[in-house]
Amino acid sequence: MIKFSVKNNILLILACLFVFSACASGINISEELSPAELIQRAQEASDKNRYKTALHYYRALHERNQTIMDLVITAEYEIAFIHYKQKKYQQSRKELNAVLEYYSKPDAELLPQQFKRLSEIVLKKIDDKEKPLSSKKKK
Repeated sequence: MIKFSVKNNILLILACLFVFSACASGINISEELSPAELIQRAQEASDKNRYKTALHYYRALHERNQTIMDLVITAEYEIAFIHYKQKKYQQSRKELNAVLEYYSKPDAELLPQQFKRLSEIVLKKIDDKEKPLSSKKKK
């Protein structure tokens, strides 16, 4: 017969909480997924408004490809765009400006240009959404 002390019960409860919180906080993303597969799964999740899942895939893409600037910028832009869709405008603005920073550095012409333009478009949309109603009525 096993005796459970208060200390053992607390340890058991903490272990269970840790396991369940780890499962709830993220998804298990296979290390074998290619960058294209990560992007595809993220886009599929985003299309279904499963933004938390999409963010996990884009963050995995970012973390696993730190030396490939095209993939870093793709991940960073897509994360910022999800935050825009979630109406987290301040966070999105900060992230989009970080994306645009890459294009002010040497060799910027070698970077994927669509993310520069897309970042500028979304920043303009954020500006429009954040304008006071009185200035919108004047138009």
